Amino acid sequence: MASADDYESVLEGSAESVASFDSNEKSLLDKVQHALHSNPAAVPLIVLMCSIAIFGIILGSKFFSPFAMTLILQQVAIVGIVGAAQTLVILTAGIDLSVGAIMVLSSVVMGQFTFRYGLPPELAVLCGLACGALCGFINGVLVALVRLPPFIVTLGMWQIVLATNFLYSANETIRSQDIAEQASILQFFGEKFKIGGAVFTYGVIALIVLVLVLNYVLNHTAWGRHVYAIGDDPDAAELSGVQVKKTLISVYVLAGLICALAGWALIGRIGSVSPTAGQFANIESITAVVIGGISLFGGRGSIMGMLFGALIVGVFSLGLRLIGTDPQWTYLLIGLLIIAAVAVDQWIRKVSS
Repeated sequence: MASADDYESVLEGSAESVASFDSNEKSLLDKVQHALHSNPAAVPLIVLMCSIAIFGIILGSKFFSPFAMTLILQQVAIVGIVGAAQTLVILTAGIDLSVGAIMVLSSVVMGQFTFRYGLPPELAVLCGLACGALCGFINGVLVALVRLPPFIVTLGMWQIVLATNFLYSANETIRSQDIAEQASILQFFGEKFKIGGAVFTYGVIALIVLVLVLNYVLNHTAWGRHVYAIGDDPDAAELSGVQVKKTLISVYVLAGLICALAGWALIGRIGSVSPTAGQFANIESITAVVIGGISLFGGRGSIMGMLFGALIVGVFSLGLRLIGTDPQWTYLLIGLLIIAAVAVDQWIRKVSS
């Protein structure tokens, strides 16, 4: 008869075999999951490179020219700046539907303070930046202190700011010629300079600098770690010593300030101050964030991913336009990318759990 020790050795051997089998079976999936989880910008970067390669093969040098490449950057500069603001909010598991309206109101304040009240343009720009920060502060207080849902707060703020924008400006557009003659600093971010065959604007430079600074802040400062912690689990973050309310308010204030910067860049992009500009900035910023691999559930994502997401939209828009296809194909493909991006995010979360 077999002894008890024999049974134990057989059971131990079986357990080790099963563990070894499970480990081998899941090793490849685990590697992919961990790679995507630790590098959230990897998927949008791969999609961006593939998109550039495909349109490059189809269009050749017409698409790969320095002018075409920098034209994409010019087209996504405003969306990228607003997307940076949206990224900060979404990382805390919130959402800001008022970013576009805050951007336009800030630009209107800059223009009106210059031409209606006669303030120096430099001071008017500061007033516009302060306006954006104030709107963000109101959002932050309502979300952090009053504990209202971010979706409801920013939806209401969007309507309020939009109405304020039209009422204050009397639906008046300040012409590009008047701005160029009397307050050229308002058009600063629209000024162009060449490097070889590439044409850049200062708005593009502002986007790149902003993304690099935020990337450093989010990944190498205590404030950045607190933002991710709040998005992952606000209760656990508070128990670990994070000042959740103050951090949330600071996130919304910074988001409003960045939106005001986008408003300044918007004046440079279109040349004029128009209360009807930037109508789709809300949707476009969320699109860039989602395609960029930033989780709508908060706590995971990269500001670089948002930039890649915005560039993907720019590449598709320009590439399909150069091919001569119906513009609706752009919306169709971007819609598919949004759904695919959310599906990938859900898959990563299921595997990691």
